[in-house]
Amino acid sequence: MTRRRLRPLLLLAVVAGLVIATRLLPVDRYLVAFITWIRRAGATGMAVFVVSYALAAVLLLPGSILTLGAGLAYGVLLGTPLVWVGANLGATLAFVLGRTVAREWVAARVVGNPRFAAIDHAVGAQGLKIVLLTRLSPVFPFNLLNYAFGLTRVGLRDYVIGSLVGMVPGIVMYVYLGSLLGSVAELAAGRTAGGGGQRLFYVGGAVATVIVTVVLTRLARRALADATQETGGG
Repeated sequence: MTRRRLRPLLLLAVVAGLVIATRLLPVDRYLVAFITWIRRAGATGMAVFVVSYALAAVLLLPGSILTLGAGLAYGVLLGTPLVWVGANLGATLAFVLGRTVAREWVAARVVGNPRFAAIDHAVGAQGLKIVLLTRLSPVFPFNLLNYAFGLTRVGLRDYVIGSLVGMVPGIVMYVYLGSLLGSVAELAAGRTAGGGGQRLFYVGGAVATVIVTVVLTRLARRALADATQETGGG
């Protein structure tokens, strides 16, 4: 077997092992323990958090707990940029891997998917716009999309710019929701806490954040549909 064919098989084996591990091990509990540690680790914890978030994206691990945890540990003003940097670093690394060593493995998973086929048609002419719109729309899975874009004709510059801008609304929303939590125990249980007036204030802010995100998402879906139809059907 040639080295070219061996590399994606090795990567597939690693990913499969990680998927099995996440099923068998209490990953959520480990992540909650990790959030507890970074809250006490100062600047070192922040740096480790960014690197860990990037690795989670590369390894196809869900980042929702980490995003909520950033809000809990650092608040919105600091947690948002930390998640933003980590998510975009991981997305860029996955893109490069998708375009190089993992190309055959990713192709086998997105072939025949109509959404990704539409993206591939549209990306040739409107790369930056398509990346931006897909980042705004939660219809497309974040982790797999990072690798899938590596198979398209979008340039690295357009991919990075589109990701940097398009991830902002979703990140802000989840970090904000995480900031409403009062403890790591609530993060593990998925609960929020606070007194009556404080809770009302928090709920109002959360609703406003969700509304903005929903509006942007709907606009993104509509524009994405128009873009893919124009490029794929013309």
